[in-house]
Amino acid sequence: MRTESPSPSPSPSSIFRTAMGEDAFARLHPELRRRFSVGLASGELCVGRGVMDRIWHSKGLTRHLIRPFLALGSTRNILLPRTGRDVPFVIENVPYLDSYGRETVTFVRTFRLPGGPRRFDATMVAGPAPGTVLDYLGTHQHLASELRLSAEPDGSLLIRSGEHRFREGPVDVRVPALVGADAEVRESFDERTGRFRIRVRVVNPYVGPLFGYEGSFTASYASVRSCGVRPGLRPVREEARA
Repeated sequence: MRTESPSPSPSPSSIFRTAMGEDAFARLHPELRRRFSVGLASGELCVGRGVMDRIWHSKGLTRHLIRPFLALGSTRNILLPRTGRDVPFVIENVPYLDSYGRETVTFVRTFRLPGGPRRFDATMVAGPAPGTVLDYLGTHQHLASELRLSAEPDGSLLIRSGEHRFREGPVDVRVPALVGADAEVRESFDERTGRFRIRVRVVNPYVGPLFGYEGSFTASYASVRSCGVRPGLRPVREEARA
């Protein structure tokens, strides 16, 4: 694994750059532009290593209501059933062509929680609607979320989720707001520390915040051709429906 500086010009064919558009992508901090230029055209993969300062769940009655969903989701590497502080983690962003010929980028996060590691898996492809990225969650891509990315005035990246769909066999239904949730991800680069900062909040429109995490990490880059996609990184099942 190697780290290079200064950052090169981002690839014009990154799925994230395409979704954001040229003007918005250019407003991101240069280090974010490089991270979100990971793709087949750039030929780079990115691995981030750092610490989550806090992984939290909602409190009170809401915590008891969501606990079964968190436990169930964790069986397919969706969501995190446990909380913690100062939790080491790794995020792997590796591009590849999936079984349907779509450029895909992994967002596989491994958290070294007490009692053993937990994974939160996602794979992203270009969304069906202009300006979107489709985020498949879990080992079997049962859940699909539409994402929109935007640049903040300080050069950070804001990602907001839109419609969520559940897919299994012939079933393809929209997840109702009552049991669904909206995710907001903010990623920035701290020039003082040379680290990326990440903050994630998942909120239900009826009961409020459900869970989230925040922390920081450093990133290293390597050649996809040289390293490939390691075993266990790709989902078990791939969903054809976009």
